[in-house]
Amino acid sequence: MLQHRHRGLRARLLVALASGSLAAGGLALAAPAASADGPGSGSPWVVTVGDSYISGEAGRWAGNSDVSESYTDALGSTAYYDNAANTAETIPRCHRSHSAEVYLGGGVSGLDLACSGAKTATFTDSNGYFKPGLDFYSSAGNQGQALMLQSFATTHNVTMVSFSIGGNDFNFGGIVQECVSDFLTSPSWWPTYCKDGSTVANAMSSTTVNSNTAKMAAAMQNIRTAMRNAGYADGAWTLMVQNYPSPLPTSTGFRYSQSGYTRQNTGGCGFWNADADYANGTILPTINNAVGNAITQSGLANVKTMDLASTFTGRRLCENTVGLLEEKGYTSWTQTGAVDSTEWVNQIRTVSTATSDYYIQESLHPNYWGQLALRSCLRQAYNSGAPKGGACTRSANGLVNGEPVMSLK
Repeated sequence: MLQHRHRGLRARLLVALASGSLAAGGLALAAPAASADGPGSGSPWVVTVGDSYISGEAGRWAGNSDVSESYTDALGSTAYYDNAANTAETIPRCHRSHSAEVYLGGGVSGLDLACSGAKTATFTDSNGYFKPGLDFYSSAGNQGQALMLQSFATTHNVTMVSFSIGGNDFNFGGIVQECVSDFLTSPSWWPTYCKDGSTVANAMSSTTVNSNTAKMAAAMQNIRTAMRNAGYADGAWTLMVQNYPSPLPTSTGFRYSQSGYTRQNTGGCGFWNADADYANGTILPTINNAVGNAITQSGLANVKTMDLASTFTGRRLCENTVGLLEEKGYTSWTQTGAVDSTEWVNQIRTVSTATSDYYIQESLHPNYWGQLALRSCLRQAYNSGAPKGGACTRSANGLVNGEPVMSLK
C-alpha cells in the first residue's frame, strides 16, 4: 500500500527529472555483431542518446494509484535492468527501461545509451551516481555517450540516432522542486509562486538560455564526430532531435482544486495554477525553442525533429480528462479502457511518498503508456529507413499492437 502524502513536506523535496532524463532497456547490448557489420552494412540499428526523457525513466508504471503499486506495475522489479544478463543496470540509476521508445521492432534493433539525470557534459551527481553526457569522456571504465556511440557504431549499422538533451542543463528538476515546495508551504490566500523565484529566473535568463543552446549544439556536433570517427558519411545516418512534452495541464485543466493539499496529497501534482500556466507558457517553450536554435547553431544538415510539446495533451498528470486508476474504477492497468482513462505521466513524489519500489527521479516523466506512445511516434519517424520529422500527437483511443494510437504529422 502507498503511504499518504504529508502536509509537512518542505525542504525535503527532491525531484530528479531528467527532463530528469535515459538509457537502454530490454535489448541491452545484444549479441556481438557479425564482423562484417558496420557503417552501411548489416541489419539496421537505432540508438538513443540523452537524458531521462528518452532513456525510459518511469517506464515501469502504467498510470498512477494511491492504493497499490500492483495496480500500475507493468514491468516489475527488472524494469530498468539493461545488462546482457538482465540482472542489473549497466550504469546505476540511468533507468533505461524495457518500455523505452528505442525498441521499434520490425527488423530494426535498438540500443539505449541515454541516462536519467544526464546533462550535455559528463558529471557525477551529489549521490555519487555517474551521469554520462554527450561527450567523449573516458575514465576508470566510464565513458560519455558520444564515445559509447562511436564504439558501437563501428561494428553495427546505425542508421538513426535519436537525441534528447538540455532539460537538466536548464535545472528542470530544481524548478519542479521549488514549485512543489512553494505549493506545500504557502497558503492559497497568500501563495508563493516559483515563477517569481530565483531558480526559475536563473534558468530563464538570456545568459542561461544562450549558454545552454550552445551546449546542446556542441552535443549534436559530438554525435556527428562520433559517427564520423566510426566511419559514417554525414548523409549515411539521421539525427532525430526530440524536444520536451508538457507533463502538466494549464490552470483550467486540473481536476483537483489548488485550495488545500489534495492536488499534491492525492494527485501528486502540487503546482499553483499560476506556476502551471507559466511552466506551459514560458518554461517549456523557452527550452524547446533553445533545442530548435541549437540545431541551427550545430550546422548539421542530416537532422529531423520530433515535436513532443503536445504529445500527452489529454493524458497529462492531474488533467481533468483522466484519473488515478481507482478514481476510474480500475484495479489493474491491464483492464480494457485503462489506457485512455488514466495518466501517461508519473506522479511527483517526495521523500515520504517515494516508498517501496518508487523512485523520486521517476517524477513527472512519461510512464509505461507514455513511453509506448513515444515509441509509436519514433517508429513513424524512422519511416522504414527514410526518416521524417513531425509533431507527435494522439490520434485515437485504444491500442494498436499494445501501443497507444499516435500520429506523426
